[in-house]
Amino acid sequence: MMVNLDENWQFKKVSDSVWHSASVPGNVFSDLLNHNLIEDPFIGNNEEKVQWVSETDWEYKTIFSLDEDLLEKKHFELNFEGLDTYASVYLNDSLILKANNAFRKWDVDVKSILKFDNELRLVFESPSKNETIAQEKLPYELPEGERVFTRKAQFQYGWDWGPKLNTSGIWRPIKLIASNSLRIKDVFIHQLMLSDSIAKLNFQMDLLNNKTEGYTFELFVNDTLVKKIKDGFQYSPYSIPFQIKTPKLWWPHNLGEPYLYDIKVIVKEGRKILDSITVKKGLRTMELVTEKDSIGESFYFKVNDVPVYAKGANYIPQHSFQNEVKHEDYERLLSDVVNANMNMLRVWGGGIYEDDIFYDLCDEKGILVWQDFMFACAMYPGDDGFRMNVINEALDNLKRLRNHSSIALWCGNNESSEGWHRWGWQANRSEEEKEEIWEDYKYLFDRALRISVGSKTDLPYWETSPKYGRGNPLYKSEGDAHDWWIWHDGFPFEHLEENVPRFMSEFGFQSFPSYEVIQYINQNDSIDIDSKGFKNHQKHARGFQIINDYMQRDFPVPDSAEDYVYMSQLLQAHGITKGVEAHRRAKPYNMGTLYWQLNDCWPAVSWSSIDYFGNWKALHYKAKKSFEDVLISSKIENGTLKTWVINDDLDSKKGTLKLTLMNFEGKILWEGSKQINVKANSSENKHEIDLSLLDFKADESVMVSVFNDESSNYYFVKPKQLKLKLEKIQQKVTKTNEGFRIELTANTLQKDVFLFTKTKGHFSDNFFDILPDTTKVITFETQDEQISTLQIKTFNNFIRQVE
Repeated sequence: MMVNLDENWQFKKVSDSVWHSASVPGNVFSDLLNHNLIEDPFIGNNEEKVQWVSETDWEYKTIFSLDEDLLEKKHFELNFEGLDTYASVYLNDSLILKANNAFRKWDVDVKSILKFDNELRLVFESPSKNETIAQEKLPYELPEGERVFTRKAQFQYGWDWGPKLNTSGIWRPIKLIASNSLRIKDVFIHQLMLSDSIAKLNFQMDLLNNKTEGYTFELFVNDTLVKKIKDGFQYSPYSIPFQIKTPKLWWPHNLGEPYLYDIKVIVKEGRKILDSITVKKGLRTMELVTEKDSIGESFYFKVNDVPVYAKGANYIPQHSFQNEVKHEDYERLLSDVVNANMNMLRVWGGGIYEDDIFYDLCDEKGILVWQDFMFACAMYPGDDGFRMNVINEALDNLKRLRNHSSIALWCGNNESSEGWHRWGWQANRSEEEKEEIWEDYKYLFDRALRISVGSKTDLPYWETSPKYGRGNPLYKSEGDAHDWWIWHDGFPFEHLEENVPRFMSEFGFQSFPSYEVIQYINQNDSIDIDSKGFKNHQKHARGFQIINDYMQRDFPVPDSAEDYVYMSQLLQAHGITKGVEAHRRAKPYNMGTLYWQLNDCWPAVSWSSIDYFGNWKALHYKAKKSFEDVLISSKIENGTLKTWVINDDLDSKKGTLKLTLMNFEGKILWEGSKQINVKANSSENKHEIDLSLLDFKADESVMVSVFNDESSNYYFVKPKQLKLKLEKIQQKVTKTNEGFRIELTANTLQKDVFLFTKTKGHFSDNFFDILPDTTKVITFETQDEQISTLQIKTFNNFIRQVE
């Protein structure tokens, strides 16, 4: 029997006497907000007003009662699934636990302490107290600050896209589990062999007690009994071998069906059911291929022995306060991932090991997960206590997540090795000190975590991301790469086309969020990007200036704030999709492109393609097109326009590739077509044309390429150099069952058309081009019966006009 201890909680400062009601799971910031004891740190510059919360000790308590029948149970265990972070736990005034890791699960036998009426009390110490003690024990400082001593979400200490909101509290459920006999504590479905004809598996169980004699174990696959073991097991480990004939495979969603089997074990004593557990399991093989070749060393994933081109983004926690993230938020965001044709997310190492629902949905939706361990941009301690804490953290999470078919890789850390070798962390240190810090690094990331992954899973392990920092020329030819020459170093976007690595696991560029987010930050209907409060939501020290510098380089710079926000999103989308398409053209040399970043943890100016309120920025709409399984992508090389057709599908494609050069009024200047066959899982240059042979004005023309149902528009000059015509776009809006159908037409080319309205909903497409004398049809999905004024911006409003 399980009792969720999620009711009747109270909290207070340790130094106070007044208690307030609390929510569990939760955290102290949310509880204070619910009682209006602090101002919302997501609004304006309120963040700086709540820093005292993190420096304070907090106490939580609840009272729960047990009836006589329940108290007679033989076994009682308190399960703490997440305590953040330094917590002393008392049950009926007995100290039962000293927790020091927000990522660990703590199980405590409490049979001898329980009574009819029980008080559970937790005291949380400020992390800074423990961090100061740990720092004083070291004769040197570790990069990057005292956060390295505390095993909790590192981004809570502040990042260049997130606030400093260092939480405390009971952030995951507390459960009291009672039983008289056998209980299944954990299972692992170990896939021993997989072929087209058969899958051989082992259902391994961790049981509460060792007595299994007299019990019957029944194993079901999709509700069909496939194995029965009577009178239990003679020896441990407790496992049930079984087979599935002609298995259906699990695939990333863009390559096939992410099929999941329901695998269930029921434990009986006679006819009485003692316990049962069900696991959804996808059958697939997963391999990280790193092989030396003539260029360097490959880096790509094979699923079911098929090389998979990884398309996606880096994922961070969806909220600074994890308890505010609901199941529907996971469903919405991961549906947005699939709808944008992504097949991989990288769970970044400065956040959290995500809730089970995240991985459940990735399994169901066919999204591959690159999973970092929670270490980011720092060097970490090497004392025995810290090491054992990390190993237990790793084992807890590996066991919790190892049945998920979506997880493709466990990675030791984010940018710690690059930081050590390139960011000046070794400066002014003795050789002895440097050797000790590096040896501590190697112990954790080259040995302890590697061994942990190997002992609990059959998944590949990667020590650090990236393999080489961008200062090392090998970053382009071996392993995975983070290319921040753009943004941080100011390189033009064209740099991404000329410097393609084997696998791009990070690159990005900032933009402003939606008007809705800006209005929320300022608590004002106007679009004000100069307020002190709004500026607090740009956490990169040079962020505003970098956006402006890049905009001046490639785009017109609008005067009004509303237009500037629009232009910043076009700028971001322009640069990142330029990189995405360069990476995909280089397939199979390059086999993955994951931009930074998918989402936000608070309302902010950031690298995200989806803002805090779930609105798609221009990048997400344009990435959707650049991530399509069949992509047409062009580039000029030495005066020749080359057109590639990339096919990620496992079937070849035949059809007509048609290219049409037209001016912005629709006059056809040149046409060409050819029948082509595009091989499965390939990228091929399918057409070339010497531009010197064509009579056209580069700043007044577009090349439209069409292959089957796919199309792309190629412009010959920078966006700010285009000569487009001003013209009113005709619109027709019709009500539908799901929202509204919108038809748009124009006599001349309209570039980057942006639709917006105050009505809450989602446009099926946005920031798109309308070709001359054509009709663009999109849908607006909303629950509202009416749509408020539909407003339209177009890039044509900002460029040099044709005289």
